[in-house]
Amino acid sequence: MTPYTLHRGTSPLLVSMPHIGIEIPSELKDDFVPRALAVEDADWHLDQLYNFLPSLGASVLKPRYARYVIDLNRPPDDAPMYPGASNTELCPTRFFTGEALYKPRRAPRGPERVARRSTYWQPYHSALAQELVRIKVLHGYALLWDAHSIRSHIPWLFDGKLPDLNIGTASGASADASIADAVTGALVAAMTDGGVAVPGVTHVLNGRFKGGYITRHYGAPQDQVHAVQLEKCQSLYMQEEVPFAYDAHKAAQIQPLLQRMVGDALAACRALYGH
Repeated sequence: MTPYTLHRGTSPLLVSMPHIGIEIPSELKDDFVPRALAVEDADWHLDQLYNFLPSLGASVLKPRYARYVIDLNRPPDDAPMYPGASNTELCPTRFFTGEALYKPRRAPRGPERVARRSTYWQPYHSALAQELVRIKVLHGYALLWDAHSIRSHIPWLFDGKLPDLNIGTASGASADASIADAVTGALVAAMTDGGVAVPGVTHVLNGRFKGGYITRHYGAPQDQVHAVQLEKCQSLYMQEEVPFAYDAHKAAQIQPLLQRMVGDALAACRALYGH
């Protein structure tokens, strides 16, 4: 079966959700420690949280398989994305808490890593690249929104509590400044006009998570492709511990803000090109 699903939309917007997958192929399950089969580090329920995307005409790309199999937001050469900080690899070997994902001597080695890259990583990225080309042919430009979520406290990865909304444009290299301004402006406007039902939502632009491989590789403003990553705390919309349940009440409070952020980014992108 195809290791991803792609819904083709009608607007210049493509939303990638590279860590939403929760499946582990049956032939790999015995290599992992039992705890790994609960895929605790998945970006849970993003498709429910972003249920407004059809109203924006978005294309949506989602993988089937868990990031424990392969991390679709890491470069194919496995170079660290955040030098000097804890990093997960292309084929991760640790939970976000730092413990080993695999049983002793069962972590993937060279040939297995290459096979996973070919089987799972490459098809996703080929689909992503081809969809951006299709969108550019239709509209002349594209906006790539890379959607993520994470637990709000993970000492192995960052100190203290992460800001609720972490916007990344690769320090300004992956998207025109007007698009980043639109996203942060949507946050400020929502806070001041009473449009956010969750008080005290915090945010940062190009902080600890400024964009992974997808944002940095595909964001090319000079070629009319703009990429924004949003890493959000799961505490905004779900239970952060087992069973990782979706909280419809919390989600309903934050969804209008997310829709405004994505919609304003798309409007700013359209303004750059006059349509």
